[in-house]
Amino acid sequence: MRTAVTGVTGYVGGRLVPELLAAGHEVRALARHPERLAGRDWAGDVETVTTDAADAAATRAALQGVDVAYYLIHSLGTGPTFEARDRRTALAFARAAREAGVGRIVYLGGLTPDVPDDELSPHLASRKEVGEILLASGVPTTVLRAAVILGSGSASFEMMRYLTERLPAMTTPRWVDNRIQPIAIRDVLHYLVGAAGMPPEVSRGFDIGGPDVLTYRQMMQRYAAASGLPRRLIVSVPVLTPRLSSHWVGLVTPVPSGVARPLVESLRHEVVCREHDVAAYVPDPPGGLTGFDRAITLALQRIHDGEVTTRWSSAALPGAPSDPLPSDPDWAGGSFYTDERRRVVHAPSDVLWPVIEEIGGRRGWYSWSLAWRVRGLVDRLVGGPGLRRGRRDERRLVVDDVLDFWRVEALEPGRLLRLRAEMRLPGLAWLELRVDEAAEEVTADDDAGPREAAAPGRTWFVQRALFSPRGLAGQLYWWAVKPFHGVVFGGMQRNVAQEAERRALSAGTSPGPRRTAPTRPAPRA
Repeated sequence: MRTAVTGVTGYVGGRLVPELLAAGHEVRALARHPERLAGRDWAGDVETVTTDAADAAATRAALQGVDVAYYLIHSLGTGPTFEARDRRTALAFARAAREAGVGRIVYLGGLTPDVPDDELSPHLASRKEVGEILLASGVPTTVLRAAVILGSGSASFEMMRYLTERLPAMTTPRWVDNRIQPIAIRDVLHYLVGAAGMPPEVSRGFDIGGPDVLTYRQMMQRYAAASGLPRRLIVSVPVLTPRLSSHWVGLVTPVPSGVARPLVESLRHEVVCREHDVAAYVPDPPGGLTGFDRAITLALQRIHDGEVTTRWSSAALPGAPSDPLPSDPDWAGGSFYTDERRRVVHAPSDVLWPVIEEIGGRRGWYSWSLAWRVRGLVDRLVGGPGLRRGRRDERRLVVDDVLDFWRVEALEPGRLLRLRAEMRLPGLAWLELRVDEAAEEVTADDDAGPREAAAPGRTWFVQRALFSPRGLAGQLYWWAVKPFHGVVFGGMQRNVAQEAERRALSAGTSPGPRRTAPTRPAPRA
């Protein structure tokens, strides 16, 4: 079949596309910023279309000739207006699918407890409303309702993982004793792919869950056992509201409070499947559904092997800038500040580049670590991601990867890494790291000393920090942090160079010392 997938830059969408391709379907990826797909292994195997699902006319054109459209959009952690945004986008997509003659819509929503609608959390209520809008579209629709999704990189898994690993003893809200029916991401993908083949007369919702029904307390204890950790001491107290709980989760785990709160709120009630009717149309996977312990083992193995293909942070952070660096920032309009530093490294480019590509995450930023940690903490306090998002792969980066409070905007392996800031800032910021073979001449300074030709095995390491301020606050921010650039960015460049030189020396590829240009910032643009 010809399928269209929205949410392809997100956690589930990014994993669904290769599963659809493996099943023999054609895939059309719908994205507002298709350039963010460049680093995906499957990018060359799909048709990409630039569209915003909230634009009914553009989406109708994008859905022409499509048999099955997957709707994997939701506004998790996007502020107080998310319900109206979800409603507006779902209505536009439903209209577009109907007018384009789509054969089926498939939507992944949330498993809702058996309580009155006014008792549902805002996010679960919104998920339920979106499902109802799509079911009323006039297009046969499959709504799959899941509770906690277990998989390497999922927000629910990361929340449970870090709470359990970092807190040998904890006080928790009363919801830790509510029953939950989690499901492994591989089983979610199995049902999503299978839903494409449902007969046209089927248009309804289905509960999907794994074989185990557990409390959150039991889930944490079984995670501890699977990870080889001692049994955790968990004491539930009645005073932790969802808001307090989400801030607590935001402090302890990489999941920010804006994302943690809807996850916490969805656990206030028991979320257990009331039926398993989906098996009549999509048989369970060969060997049965994946149990909790097996799902945890698989997720931990993928993390250990560095095979986490998507993470909860894959989706764009609400409020974060998404426009790329202007090709000519000097003429981009308004002020544009630049801090540029050049340094000759006594190591070949193929030694320097891996040091640059491994930056961030657990390895850190090769400079004043306290300053980075404080900046990350301040960012979290004002609603940003901070440094705890880490990185998907400890060694390899691709375009659109999250790197702490940055996102990879451009990547030319062996030559260029450009990061776009997603921290809360009064403006837009980029950090660019570039490697050039030192084929040009080097001098001790601009005004004195003879020029010498660069020798083989030496490499230029060019580092640029760019900032486009927004209003007076942006101007004040730049001049307030500028005095620290020498320590933070200068130290970072120096230590990256030293690490590359150490590796080159160990490998026997270092050309040895020579007189080079000192590191110095270029004039601001």
